[in-house]
Amino acid sequence: MTAAITSAVVVLLVLLFLIIVLAKTVRIVPQAQACVVERLGRYSRTLSAGLHILVPFVDRITSRLDLREQVVTFQPQPVITEDNLVVSIDSVIYFQVTDPKAATYEIQNYIWGVEQLTVTTLRNVVGSMDLEATLTSRDQINSQLRGVLDEATGKWGIRVNRVELKAIDPPPSVQESMEKQMRAERDRRAAILTAEGIKQSQILTAQGEQQAAILEAEGAKQAAVLRATGEAEAIQKVFDAIHAADPDPKLLAYQYLQALPEIAKGESNKVWVVPAELTGALESFASAFQPKPPA
Repeated sequence: MTAAITSAVVVLLVLLFLIIVLAKTVRIVPQAQACVVERLGRYSRTLSAGLHILVPFVDRITSRLDLREQVVTFQPQPVITEDNLVVSIDSVIYFQVTDPKAATYEIQNYIWGVEQLTVTTLRNVVGSMDLEATLTSRDQINSQLRGVLDEATGKWGIRVNRVELKAIDPPPSVQESMEKQMRAERDRRAAILTAEGIKQSQILTAQGEQQAAILEAEGAKQAAVLRATGEAEAIQKVFDAIHAADPDPKLLAYQYLQALPEIAKGESNKVWVVPAELTGALESFASAFQPKPPA
Protein backbone atom coordinates (compact mmCIF):
# COMPACT_ATOMS: atom_id res chain seq x y z
CA MET A 1 0.00 0.00 0.00
CA THR A 2 2.75 2.36 0.92
CA ALA A 3 4.69 1.46 -2.23
CA ALA A 4 1.66 2.20 -4.38
CA ILE A 5 1.19 5.59 -2.80
CA THR A 6 4.86 6.37 -3.25
CA SER A 7 4.70 5.35 -6.89
CA ALA A 8 1.63 7.55 -7.46
CA VAL A 9 3.33 10.54 -5.86
CA VAL A 10 6.42 10.00 -8.00
CA VAL A 11 4.27 9.79 -11.15
CA LEU A 12 2.47 12.97 -10.21
CA LEU A 13 5.75 14.75 -9.58
CA VAL A 14 7.12 13.56 -12.91
CA LEU A 15 3.96 14.73 -14.69
CA LEU A 16 4.15 18.08 -12.91
CA PHE A 17 7.80 18.42 -13.89
CA LEU A 18 7.01 17.56 -17.49
CA ILE A 19 4.22 20.15 -17.50
CA ILE A 20 6.56 22.81 -16.11
CA VAL A 21 9.25 21.88 -18.63
CA LEU A 22 6.72 21.99 -21.46
CA ALA A 23 5.43 25.38 -20.28
CA LYS A 24 8.96 26.75 -20.20
CA THR A 25 9.82 25.22 -23.56
CA VAL A 26 6.90 26.29 -25.71
CA ARG A 27 6.10 30.00 -26.04
CA ILE A 28 3.36 31.55 -28.17
CA VAL A 29 3.86 35.24 -28.94
CA PRO A 30 0.67 37.14 -29.98
CA GLN A 31 0.52 39.36 -33.05
CA ALA A 32 2.06 42.88 -32.71
CA GLN A 33 4.14 41.80 -29.71
CA ALA A 34 7.78 40.86 -29.23
CA CYS A 35 9.63 39.05 -26.45
CA VAL A 36 13.27 39.51 -25.49
CA VAL A 37 14.97 36.23 -24.52
CA GLU A 38 18.07 35.92 -22.33
CA ARG A 39 20.19 32.80 -22.08
CA LEU A 40 22.03 32.46 -18.82
CA GLY A 41 21.67 36.18 -18.17
CA ARG A 42 22.79 37.37 -21.60
CA TYR A 43 20.70 38.59 -24.50
CA SER A 44 19.92 35.69 -26.83
CA ARG A 45 17.26 36.72 -29.35
CA THR A 46 13.97 38.51 -29.92
CA LEU A 47 10.86 36.45 -30.47
CA SER A 48 8.33 37.71 -32.99
CA ALA A 49 4.70 36.64 -33.30
CA GLY A 50 4.17 32.89 -33.52
CA LEU A 51 5.22 29.61 -31.84
CA HIS A 52 8.74 29.33 -30.38
CA ILE A 53 10.75 26.67 -28.54
CA LEU A 54 13.01 27.65 -25.65
CA VAL A 55 15.59 25.76 -23.68
CA PRO A 56 13.94 25.26 -20.29
CA PHE A 57 15.72 26.66 -17.24
CA VAL A 58 18.32 28.18 -19.61
CA ASP A 59 16.34 30.63 -21.72
CA ARG A 60 14.24 33.25 -19.96
CA ILE A 61 11.87 35.87 -21.35
CA THR A 62 13.00 39.18 -19.91
CA SER A 63 10.36 41.54 -21.35
CA ARG A 64 7.28 41.48 -23.49
CA LEU A 65 6.82 44.61 -25.64
CA ASP A 66 3.84 45.98 -27.57
CA LEU A 67 4.84 46.95 -31.13
CA ARG A 68 1.68 48.92 -31.87
CA GLU A 69 1.62 52.69 -31.85
CA GLN A 70 1.10 53.89 -28.32
CA VAL A 71 -0.54 57.07 -27.08
CA VAL A 72 0.67 58.60 -23.85
CA THR A 73 -0.88 61.67 -22.25
CA PHE A 74 1.28 63.59 -19.81
CA GLN A 75 0.09 65.78 -16.98
CA PRO A 76 -0.01 69.54 -17.68
CA GLN A 77 3.43 71.03 -17.19
CA PRO A 78 4.18 74.62 -16.13
CA VAL A 79 6.43 76.31 -18.68
CA ILE A 80 7.89 79.82 -18.54
CA THR A 81 7.74 81.82 -21.77
CA GLU A 82 10.28 84.36 -22.96
CA ASP A 83 8.22 87.22 -21.50
CA ASN A 84 8.25 85.53 -18.05
CA LEU A 85 4.69 84.22 -18.06
CA VAL A 86 3.88 80.76 -16.73
CA VAL A 87 1.67 78.71 -19.02
CA SER A 88 0.34 75.22 -18.44
CA ILE A 89 0.84 72.91 -21.43
CA ASP A 90 -0.85 69.54 -21.81
CA SER A 91 0.79 67.29 -24.43
CA VAL A 92 0.16 63.94 -26.10
CA ILE A 93 2.88 61.72 -27.58
CA TYR A 94 2.33 59.08 -30.28
CA PHE A 95 5.27 56.67 -30.43
CA GLN A 96 6.09 53.11 -31.44
CA VAL A 97 8.70 50.55 -30.39
CA THR A 98 10.86 49.67 -33.39
CA ASP A 99 13.71 47.79 -31.67
CA PRO A 100 12.65 45.65 -28.67
CA LYS A 101 16.27 44.93 -27.70
CA ALA A 102 17.19 48.63 -27.50
CA ALA A 103 13.96 49.46 -25.68
CA THR A 104 14.84 46.81 -23.09
CA TYR A 105 18.55 47.41 -22.54
CA GLU A 106 19.21 51.02 -23.55
CA ILE A 107 16.82 52.59 -21.02
CA GLN A 108 15.21 51.35 -17.84
CA ASN A 109 11.69 52.71 -18.55
CA TYR A 110 11.22 54.15 -22.00
CA ILE A 111 7.78 55.64 -21.26
CA TRP A 112 9.14 57.56 -18.28
CA GLY A 113 12.15 58.59 -20.38
CA VAL A 114 9.91 59.89 -23.20
CA GLU A 115 7.86 61.87 -20.67
CA GLN A 116 10.87 63.54 -19.09
CA LEU A 117 12.44 64.27 -22.46
CA THR A 118 9.17 65.80 -23.63
CA VAL A 119 8.98 68.07 -20.59
CA THR A 120 12.56 69.34 -20.92
CA THR A 121 12.31 69.82 -24.69
CA LEU A 122 8.98 71.62 -24.31
CA ARG A 123 10.49 74.03 -21.80
CA ASN A 124 13.41 74.73 -24.12
CA VAL A 125 11.21 75.37 -27.14
CA VAL A 126 8.55 77.46 -25.40
CA GLY A 127 11.15 79.32 -23.36
CA SER A 128 12.39 80.96 -26.56
CA MET A 129 8.91 82.28 -27.48
CA ASP A 130 6.67 84.93 -26.02
CA LEU A 131 3.08 84.21 -25.01
CA GLU A 132 1.51 85.33 -28.27
CA ALA A 133 3.90 83.21 -30.35
CA THR A 134 3.27 80.24 -28.06
CA LEU A 135 -0.48 80.47 -28.50
CA THR A 136 -0.32 80.87 -32.29
CA SER A 137 2.56 78.52 -33.16
CA ARG A 138 1.33 75.09 -32.16
CA ASP A 139 2.37 73.49 -35.43
CA GLN A 140 5.86 74.92 -35.08
CA ILE A 141 6.15 73.69 -31.48
CA ASN A 142 4.86 70.25 -32.45
CA SER A 143 7.37 70.00 -35.29
CA GLN A 144 10.31 71.01 -33.09
CA LEU A 145 9.25 68.62 -30.33
CA ARG A 146 8.88 65.74 -32.74
CA GLY A 147 12.29 66.36 -34.31
CA VAL A 148 14.10 66.51 -30.96
CA LEU A 149 12.24 63.53 -29.46
CA ASP A 150 12.66 61.35 -32.53
CA GLU A 151 16.38 62.02 -32.62
CA ALA A 152 16.88 61.45 -28.89
CA THR A 153 14.75 58.33 -28.65
CA GLY A 154 16.22 56.66 -31.73
CA LYS A 155 18.90 54.90 -29.67
CA TRP A 156 16.18 53.62 -27.33
CA GLY A 157 14.47 51.78 -30.17
CA ILE A 158 11.57 54.27 -30.10
CA ARG A 159 10.11 56.19 -33.04
CA VAL A 160 8.08 59.28 -32.19
CA ASN A 161 5.40 59.60 -34.86
CA ARG A 162 3.53 62.66 -33.70
CA VAL A 163 3.44 65.21 -30.90
CA GLU A 164 0.30 67.19 -30.14
CA LEU A 165 -0.36 69.99 -27.66
CA LYS A 166 -3.81 69.41 -26.19
CA ALA A 167 -4.05 72.71 -24.36
CA ILE A 168 -2.03 75.84 -23.64
CA ASP A 169 -3.49 77.64 -20.64
CA PRO A 170 -2.15 81.10 -19.73
CA PRO A 171 -2.46 82.43 -16.15
CA PRO A 172 -6.00 83.48 -15.11
CA SER A 173 -5.05 87.17 -15.07
CA VAL A 174 -3.71 86.93 -18.60
CA GLN A 175 -6.82 85.07 -19.73
CA GLU A 176 -9.00 87.82 -18.29
CA SER A 177 -6.93 90.49 -20.06
CA MET A 178 -7.12 88.57 -23.31
CA GLU A 179 -10.90 88.26 -23.00
CA LYS A 180 -11.20 92.01 -22.38
CA GLN A 181 -8.98 92.71 -25.37
CA MET A 182 -11.02 90.39 -27.58
CA ARG A 183 -14.25 91.98 -26.36
CA ALA A 184 -12.87 95.46 -27.07
CA GLU A 185 -11.75 94.32 -30.51
CA ARG A 186 -15.19 92.92 -31.28
CA ASP A 187 -16.82 96.17 -30.09
CA ARG A 188 -14.42 98.18 -32.26
CA ARG A 189 -15.20 96.08 -35.32
CA ALA A 190 -18.92 96.38 -34.64
CA ALA A 191 -18.62 100.18 -34.35
CA ILE A 192 -16.62 100.33 -37.58
CA LEU A 193 -19.18 98.21 -39.41
CA THR A 194 -22.02 100.37 -38.08
CA ALA A 195 -20.24 103.55 -39.15
CA GLU A 196 -19.52 102.08 -42.56
CA GLY A 197 -23.18 101.14 -42.90
CA ILE A 198 -24.33 104.65 -41.98
CA LYS A 199 -21.78 106.15 -44.37
CA GLN A 200 -22.89 103.95 -47.23
CA SER A 201 -26.53 104.73 -46.45
CA GLN A 202 -25.86 108.48 -46.50
CA ILE A 203 -23.86 108.20 -49.71
CA LEU A 204 -26.60 106.22 -51.40
CA THR A 205 -29.25 108.68 -50.15
CA ALA A 206 -27.24 111.67 -51.43
CA GLN A 207 -26.66 109.97 -54.75
CA GLY A 208 -30.37 109.19 -55.00
CA GLU A 209 -31.32 112.79 -54.23
CA GLN A 210 -28.74 114.02 -56.75
CA GLN A 211 -30.08 111.72 -59.43
CA ALA A 212 -33.66 112.78 -58.60
CA ALA A 213 -32.71 116.47 -58.82
CA ILE A 214 -30.93 115.89 -62.12
CA LEU A 215 -33.89 113.98 -63.52
CA GLU A 216 -36.28 116.66 -62.27
CA ALA A 217 -34.16 119.42 -63.85
CA GLU A 218 -33.94 117.43 -67.07
CA GLY A 219 -37.73 117.02 -67.04
CA ALA A 220 -38.28 120.72 -66.42
CA LYS A 221 -35.82 121.55 -69.18
CA GLN A 222 -37.52 119.23 -71.62
CA ALA A 223 -40.93 120.62 -70.64
CA ALA A 224 -39.73 124.21 -71.10
CA VAL A 225 -38.19 123.34 -74.46
CA LEU A 226 -41.35 121.60 -75.59
CA ARG A 227 -43.52 124.47 -74.32
CA ALA A 228 -41.33 127.10 -76.04
CA THR A 229 -41.33 125.02 -79.19
CA GLY A 230 -45.11 124.74 -79.07
CA GLU A 231 -45.54 128.48 -78.49
CA ALA A 232 -43.13 129.27 -81.30
CA GLU A 233 -44.95 126.95 -83.63
CA ALA A 234 -48.30 128.50 -82.57
CA ILE A 235 -47.01 132.00 -83.16
CA GLN A 236 -45.57 130.94 -86.48
CA LYS A 237 -48.87 129.37 -87.51
CA VAL A 238 -50.80 132.48 -86.43
CA PHE A 239 -48.35 134.69 -88.26
CA ASP A 240 -48.57 132.55 -91.35
CA ALA A 241 -52.35 132.51 -91.11
CA ILE A 242 -52.51 136.28 -90.79
CA HIS A 243 -50.24 136.80 -93.78
CA ALA A 244 -52.13 134.21 -95.75
CA ALA A 245 -55.46 135.98 -94.98
CA ASP A 246 -53.98 139.40 -95.90
CA PRO A 247 -56.25 141.36 -93.46
CA ASP A 248 -57.03 144.99 -94.19
CA PRO A 249 -56.40 147.84 -91.72
CA LYS A 250 -60.01 147.81 -90.59
CA LEU A 251 -59.79 144.27 -89.22
CA LEU A 252 -56.44 144.91 -87.54
CA ALA A 253 -57.79 148.04 -85.88
CA TYR A 254 -60.81 146.12 -84.64
CA GLN A 255 -58.67 143.33 -83.19
CA TYR A 256 -56.39 145.86 -81.55
CA LEU A 257 -59.34 147.51 -79.81
CA GLN A 258 -60.55 144.11 -78.52
CA ALA A 259 -57.12 143.39 -77.03
CA LEU A 260 -57.02 146.62 -75.01
CA PRO A 261 -59.30 145.36 -72.18
CA GLU A 262 -57.11 142.31 -71.71
CA ILE A 263 -54.08 144.54 -71.42
CA ALA A 264 -55.78 146.64 -68.74
CA LYS A 265 -56.72 143.63 -66.59
CA GLY A 266 -54.79 142.86 -63.39
CA GLU A 267 -54.65 144.29 -59.89
CA SER A 268 -51.10 145.48 -60.35
CA ASN A 269 -52.00 147.82 -63.17
CA LYS A 270 -52.41 151.10 -61.26
CA VAL A 271 -51.47 153.31 -64.20
CA TRP A 272 -52.48 152.59 -67.75
CA VAL A 273 -50.33 154.12 -70.43
CA VAL A 274 -51.98 154.49 -73.77
CA PRO A 275 -49.63 153.20 -76.44
CA ALA A 276 -48.71 155.49 -79.34
CA GLU A 277 -50.07 152.97 -81.81
CA LEU A 278 -53.57 153.46 -80.34
CA THR A 279 -54.02 156.81 -82.14
CA GLY A 280 -53.08 155.34 -85.46
CA ALA A 281 -55.41 152.39 -84.87
CA LEU A 282 -58.33 154.66 -83.97
CA GLU A 283 -57.73 156.82 -87.06
CA SER A 284 -57.73 153.71 -89.22
CA PHE A 285 -60.85 152.42 -87.52
CA ALA A 286 -62.66 155.81 -87.88
CA SER A 287 -61.69 156.20 -91.49
CA ALA A 288 -63.11 152.76 -92.19
CA PHE A 289 -66.63 153.88 -91.28
CA GLN A 290 -66.54 157.27 -93.03
CA PRO A 291 -68.53 157.45 -96.27
CA LYS A 292 -66.57 157.50 -99.43
CA PRO A 293 -66.64 160.81 -101.40
CA PRO A 294 -68.70 160.80 -104.56
CA ALA A 295 -66.85 160.25 -107.71
